[in-house]
Amino acid sequence: MVPVLMLFLLPVGGGIPAGVLLARSQGLAWPLTAGIYFVSDLILALAFEPVLRLLVELGARVPFLFRLGFAMKLAMARGARHFTGTGAGPFGLLMIAFGVDPMTGRAAALAAGHGFVAGWAFAIAGDMLYYAVIAVTTLRLNAYFRNPTLTMGIVLGGMLLVPVLVRYGRSALRGAP
Repeated sequence: MVPVLMLFLLPVGGGIPAGVLLARSQGLAWPLTAGIYFVSDLILALAFEPVLRLLVELGARVPFLFRLGFAMKLAMARGARHFTGTGAGPFGLLMIAFGVDPMTGRAAALAAGHGFVAGWAFAIAGDMLYYAVIAVTTLRLNAYFRNPTLTMGIVLGGMLLVPVLVRYGRSALRGAP
């Protein structure tokens, strides 16, 4: 289980398909694998929260960090408007964590005024949804191709291309009469 956890702790998206395929090859059931991913999110929360709090403290004292934090709040509010009308509601925070990563989801929750438990609950819930999508996709594709390297390549390519295609489609629809 430790090698699977280590793959899930990788800060890039490739850890999910690799961890899921490794877990399957080692005979770990999917609920246990999802539990390991959840534990990796808890470890992330404990490791990232002090860094986030330090940045908030420094942001109050360092003008550049204050401006950066303010710009980040504006950007998150704009991005969250795609999902909700208020920009800081639970669904919007879940979607930020789903669409970007749990650290950004936690930062958005903190900017919206949510504390440690609620903020990480939104971030982890969004990340667990993302995990579910990638895990199911990985397992289904591997059932067809039976080649873990090809499966991971396709999943990673999809992780990079699908958001770009969705943004392109949205902008094309907005521009259409």
